[in-house]
Amino acid sequence: MSGHPAPRRAGRGGTRRAGAAAAAAALLALAAGCGQGADATAGGSTGTPGRTTSRPAENTAITAAPGERFTLTVDQNPSTREYWYLVGPAPDPSVLVGLGEEYASDSGGEPAPGSGGRLTFTFEAKGRGTTRFTLLHCTFSTCRGDTATRPPGTAGPSATPTAGPAAPSGAPERITYTVTVG
Repeated sequence: MSGHPAPRRAGRGGTRRAGAAAAAAALLALAAGCGQGADATAGGSTGTPGRTTSRPAENTAITAAPGERFTLTVDQNPSTREYWYLVGPAPDPSVLVGLGEEYASDSGGEPAPGSGGRLTFTFEAKGRGTTRFTLLHCTFSTCRGDTATRPPGTAGPSATPTAGPAAPSGAPERITYTVTVG
C-alpha cells in the first residue's frame, strides 16, 4: 500500500473502509479464480494483452504490459450523492487510455432508492512509459454541484439545491494512481 486511503463506501452502520476491504478481498478472490498465474504480484503485470484483468482499487502502483486492459472498481451510491470521477490531468495517451466506466447497481436492474452499486473504470496500456491519473471521490458533504456525470466545479447549475453553508464540510478524497507500462 502506498499510504493512500482505500476507496470507501457510504453505508449503514459499519465503517466505510470495511466495505472497501470486503470488496477488495472479493475482487482479489475473483481475479485469483480467473486463471492468473502464481507469480502474480500485487500491482505487478498479471494480465495478457487483449484480456481485461481486475485490479484492487487501493493499489495505487500498477504495472501493465502493452496492450493489457485492466479495471478498477469502487463502491458508489448515487442515492446518497456519493460519486467517483476520473479527473485531470489525464493520463499520457501514448502510455494509457481510459476506455470508459460502467455502473452496476446492487439491486440488479434499475437503480433502487437507497441502493448502492459498483463503478468500474476500464483502461488499456498502450506503450512503454509511466503516467498518472486521479480518481476523485465525492460525497454529499465534500462536493457541491456534482452529479453522476458532472464532477464538482464544472459549469452549470447544481442538479440538487443545497441548504446550509456554500462550502463543503471537507475536501473530497483524491487517489492518484501511477501506471508503468513495460
